[in-house]
Amino acid sequence: MTMLSTSAFYERATRNIGTLRSRAEGLQTALGTGQKLSRSSDDPVAASRLRSLTRADAMAAIDTTNAARAASDLTLTDSALSSFANHVIRAQELATQAASGLLTGDQRKGIATELAQLGQEIVRLANARDSVGHALFGGETAGAAYTFDAAGNPVYAGTASAGEMPLGEGQSVTRRLTGPEFLSFTGSSGATDLFAVIGGLAAALDGGAADPAQAARDALGDLAGGLEAITTAQTVVGARLNWIDLIGDRRVQTSELRAEEQADVGGTDLAATVTELQQVMTVLEASQASFAKLAGLSLFNVLR
Repeated sequence: MTMLSTSAFYERATRNIGTLRSRAEGLQTALGTGQKLSRSSDDPVAASRLRSLTRADAMAAIDTTNAARAASDLTLTDSALSSFANHVIRAQELATQAASGLLTGDQRKGIATELAQLGQEIVRLANARDSVGHALFGGETAGAAYTFDAAGNPVYAGTASAGEMPLGEGQSVTRRLTGPEFLSFTGSSGATDLFAVIGGLAAALDGGAADPAQAARDALGDLAGGLEAITTAQTVVGARLNWIDLIGDRRVQTSELRAEEQADVGGTDLAATVTELQQVMTVLEASQASFAKLAGLSLFNVLR
């Protein structure tokens, strides 16, 4: 017959009750936090998967920030392009007026003054800044997109291309346009830009051309080409904004799938956990009662 010493009896009883209490505390924590894993050793495989999902969430947050930055720059670009288009349309209206042979020289000089003002406004728009103060149409340059040469003509000072912004899942978007992409185009006399067309027309109407009416008629074709370049740029910007929205929708869907997996892998099953907690508490109470009863027995109780 196997006999247990008093110390061994107390040690085993304390260990069993301690294990039950620890399990009950763990279940209560799982119910309180909604997470069934309190440490990686509880389930190393599940813990590893949860870490991977958490890293994916962190990367998705970065991608969301990048997408918002790109969308902001492109929205600013679209707004500026609308202003460019309005200025060109006004220049076309002025050129149409100036093309009439019925205007006096003073009237054409008045038109030249407004055209010069439009040219200045176009330069100002070309040097617009983005949300963090960088040149909106200067590519990757931190300075002004356009500077002036010795003759006072605007000269592009930015980089050859705008930067790419990663959107996640291996996708990216060009977040801006460079000035030459829509301000430079092929006119009736070859390569030109909007500054030269409007500036040249203003000079011609201000006495710089022998036949200012013909100069205005010639400029109408170039202005139409400039407006077409701007309209094309607006289409490109719209397509990029749509692309950002598409990737954003996909990112949200992926995030929802990750959340579901995180809940499956590491989340607490409330019904099962409550049931197990009730079972553990019942066994713990019974164990404590049994221990108290047995601990109160002595040899004299047996001999009676």
